[in-house]
Amino acid sequence: MAKQLLESYFKENSLVKQHLDSYNKFIESGLASEYSDFGIQSVIKRFGNIQPSIEGFELKLGKVRLEKPMIVEADGSKRPIYPMEARLRNLTYAAPIILEIIPVFNGIEKPTYSEVFIGEFPVMVRSKLCHLSNLSEDELVEHGEDANDPGGYFIINGSERSLVSIEDLAPNRIIVSKEKDGAIITSKVFSTRWGFRARCAVERTNDGNLRVVFPAAPKDLQFTSVLRALGLETDKEILASFSQDRHVQADMMLNLEVDDVNGVKNGATSFEHIGKKVAPGQADEYRVKRSEVLIDQYLLPHIGGTPQDRLRKAYYLCKMAERAIRVAYKDIAQDDKDHYANKRIKLSGDLMEELFRYAFQFLVKDVSYQAGRADARGRRLIVQTLVRPDALTDRIRYSLATGNWIAGQTGVSQLLDRTSFLATASHLRRIISPLSRKHPHFKARDLHGTHWGKLCPNESPEGPSCALVKNLALLCSVSIGENEDKVENELRKLDVKI
Repeated sequence: MAKQLLESYFKENSLVKQHLDSYNKFIESGLASEYSDFGIQSVIKRFGNIQPSIEGFELKLGKVRLEKPMIVEADGSKRPIYPMEARLRNLTYAAPIILEIIPVFNGIEKPTYSEVFIGEFPVMVRSKLCHLSNLSEDELVEHGEDANDPGGYFIINGSERSLVSIEDLAPNRIIVSKEKDGAIITSKVFSTRWGFRARCAVERTNDGNLRVVFPAAPKDLQFTSVLRALGLETDKEILASFSQDRHVQADMMLNLEVDDVNGVKNGATSFEHIGKKVAPGQADEYRVKRSEVLIDQYLLPHIGGTPQDRLRKAYYLCKMAERAIRVAYKDIAQDDKDHYANKRIKLSGDLMEELFRYAFQFLVKDVSYQAGRADARGRRLIVQTLVRPDALTDRIRYSLATGNWIAGQTGVSQLLDRTSFLATASHLRRIISPLSRKHPHFKARDLHGTHWGKLCPNESPEGPSCALVKNLALLCSVSIGENEDKVENELRKLDVKI
């Protein structure tokens, strides 16, 4: 009975299903017949319009479309290419990306021949974009493929390369921990939005002093000063934003006294106080503007980046601070960073999204530069001549060929292990940790109870990579995530308080 169940499970669930599902989710908007705002389309939408330094001229970005893998021969002819041919001829198995770019002259759109070839996107073997998807065993053999090959990898310059999943702490989730031998309690969140990741934290020292830490901010930023800048201006409003727990209220009274010493009374004086630390020696107007940009753009970006989102950020910081205070007084236990509920795995789709976003921003800059150059020389501004597809294609291909990913990550793309079928399956289900191999990280290397059913406790290399390189358990399946806005809207319909 167990054997029949396992056979039935593996017929429906491939060993690389998580990679295929993740990749398909990312490219789906490029395959859909209707306009859909997710995946590759959402990345392009975030860039908005391309605005070169030419008065009255801009380029509007529209729908994106991905075609099936094609090859352009030396004589200029186009035809479909299959994975086996790409392997034998040392080619890259990639699909053309067609983007709608509409030139706008003085507010008037001229959408003639607006679809432009902007580059090639590597295709995962057996994904929806691949020619091999939904072929029968006989058809696969006809095209020189192994019918039992699971796919889930890329072919770059004739080499089979797999993307290794990366394990990281969950974004947009508050995690409280003790640091520096318990001297500092840190309530942190990796605030992530549209590819931008900011580590925002509320730190509580042994004497009860609270400070806020986030990118580009000064180190000694007082917690209550930030709350006043975010809209909780009076002492009464600040104290009312916390629970009536005596430990929490006592700590907040202490921090409000520090504000009195610094002369911070309301939002305006708070921005001035922050501005003096952010831009010392500058004009008052510039200081205030700089501190407002800092608060809006770099503090908790996942909540929002406009002045209207400030109050929500204030309440979120209050929740972070309250948890740090309660851990300090041992009212609640600190969070376990090694618990797998606090971890997330970046699959192929997530990694390719990061890479595409990084490469696309270079294409946007290049198009803007080419437009300025053409205008300076008195040439006609034709979209097809402004776009250089190599700007996008080369960057994506380089990262996949070398494994050097964005943000300095290495070894993300690896040459697929073809020693045996088991070696291939193992490689495609591998997970790496971003922690350094040189440091001990004893707790991170330990087997945790929450690994049960998710990770294999036996398969891990010996030596410095031990337990930092792991493998998924055979029956483990990974969900590919859902749009948070959709879930929130459904909960609101059910009158659930969020």
